[in-house]
Amino acid sequence: MRWNLRMKAAEAGIWKSTEMRRRLADAGLEVSGGKMAALWTGTPTMIRLDDLDVICSVLECTPSDILITEPEAVAARKPAKKAATARAATKRSAPPGRHRSRPPA
Repeated sequence: MRWNLRMKAAEAGIWKSTEMRRRLADAGLEVSGGKMAALWTGTPTMIRLDDLDVICSVLECTPSDILITEPEAVAARKPAKKAATARAATKRSAPPGRHRSRPPA
């Protein structure tokens, strides 16, 4: 995911984090200076849905405008198909000395 808060804020005429913080407070979301700086300058690892709802309300956008999917990044994380197949085959065979019945097909 790519965090797109600054671009959406700029589109709404908000150029400084202090202005965004003030508008969030006016909408009922009190954000500390440190948290606002983190939201403004980086990509958060976690955000509350309630907070995202207020941010979207202030910017008059949807979550998909702020959180942009990156399918190529997901594809790059997938293991190679050959390795995945080998791991699956290893999991299916019983370890030596243990005799387990196979699950019904």
